[in-house]
Amino acid sequence: MITPEGPRVVEYNCRLGDPEAQVVLPLLEGDFAEACLACCSGELSKVSIKMKSGAGVCVVLTAGGYPESFEKGNEIQGLEGVTRLKDVMVFHAGTASQNGKVVTNGGRVLGVTALAEDVPQAIKKAYQAVSQIQFKGMHYRKDIGAQVLNQSRTKI
Repeated sequence: MITPEGPRVVEYNCRLGDPEAQVVLPLLEGDFAEACLACCSGELSKVSIKMKSGAGVCVVLTAGGYPESFEKGNEIQGLEGVTRLKDVMVFHAGTASQNGKVVTNGGRVLGVTALAEDVPQAIKKAYQAVSQIQFKGMHYRKDIGAQVLNQSRTKI
């Protein structure tokens, strides 16, 4: 976290958590599984992994009440339209199939990732996709990427 006193480490992970993986992996060029296997065998130098140009943004949709108690079984609407959007991916986390419908089944329900030429466009695209999804109690942060935008504005 960036604080008035400078950067502070809240948590250090050596893994790609859900939102982190969902925004980083779509930007990779190359075979991620091959890179992982090469790491295990000490042959990573033989694998070429590059990042695509552009930016990605992931907005996590949570159930009302998360991280405390939250309802399950609320129907999720709007997924069909979002899955047809170019460079937008919806990752299911706390969902289930119930009577042919997708319903909430956990605290972190969906990760909506959008790729674009730059961060402002990726933010816009991600929130446009999020606006098409609805379920009872749906919550999400509305400031994803704002810090990057603010930093770029101060450098101009």
